Amino acid sequence: MLTLHLTPIFKARRIEKPYTFLVKAGLSPHSATSIINNKGRIFRLDHIELLCDALNCEPNDLLLWIPDSNKNYPENYPLKNLKQPESAEDWQDALSKMTYKELIEATKKGTNEEKQ
Repeated sequence: MLTLHLTPIFKARRIEKPYTFLVKAGLSPHSATSIINNKGRIFRLDHIELLCDALNCEPNDLLLWIPDSNKNYPENYPLKNLKQPESAEDWQDALSKMTYKELIEATKKGTNEEKQ
């Protein structure tokens, strides 16, 4: 089953009021509520584009695939790319545990990747 996976993105972007953020980004109040509550069955392409633009992410970042426990999927099943790790460490906690030198190196790596 495909579902929206916005909570980690909101947390990473330090968005404390997702509803307000989405409405200010251009979604209608009804659409913002549906998206936050993961109630929508139809996901418009212009909403995907708006979310990606506002959250600075890719469409794959917005989606989470939850496999059906009654099915066996081949190892190369394409939707497995949308399966999030089961225990992802909070990035802020990870950063707080890094030494200053590790932070500098990570910043350098990020800057070099952006230039390429």
